[in-house]
Amino acid sequence: MIGKSAIVVLAIVIAASSSLLAQGVTSSLRGPAPLNEEGPAPPMTPMRNTAEKEIRNYPEQPPVIPHSIDGYQVDMNGNKCLSCHARARTGESQAPMVSITHFMDRDGQFLASVSPRRFFCTECHVPQNVVTPPVTNDFVDIDTILSRAASGGRR
Repeated sequence: MIGKSAIVVLAIVIAASSSLLAQGVTSSLRGPAPLNEEGPAPPMTPMRNTAEKEIRNYPEQPPVIPHSIDGYQVDMNGNKCLSCHARARTGESQAPMVSITHFMDRDGQFLASVSPRRFFCTECHVPQNVVTPPVTNDFVDIDTILSRAASGGRR
């Protein structure tokens, strides 16, 4: 009998101490909110809105969207992106045409219009916000690595 009581007391002590520990531990990305609570939402940051193309970091990386897409309809009923990026609209919009790969079906056959599996642009392409990254990033693209190796530099 005493063994069961000791186990119950021990379980209560562990539960209470883990709750106290969670209240005291914070994460720098979360801000001052304890881990067991949801902190306030960060303020909205402005969208990057430019005609500049971003440099891609690796082959086949989908390009990012350099402008705001707030209010764009991209669903089964319509795709606002294609009002500028469709093959027939690029002359007047001066926007780049969607990649030729977007006209292929899953069997590699080319279609006359954008493939249904490539119709939802924001599955791969994302707009950018003007923010300072919350953590440092030491990503190095493949071209830099190759040029270092060719010149005998750091690998």
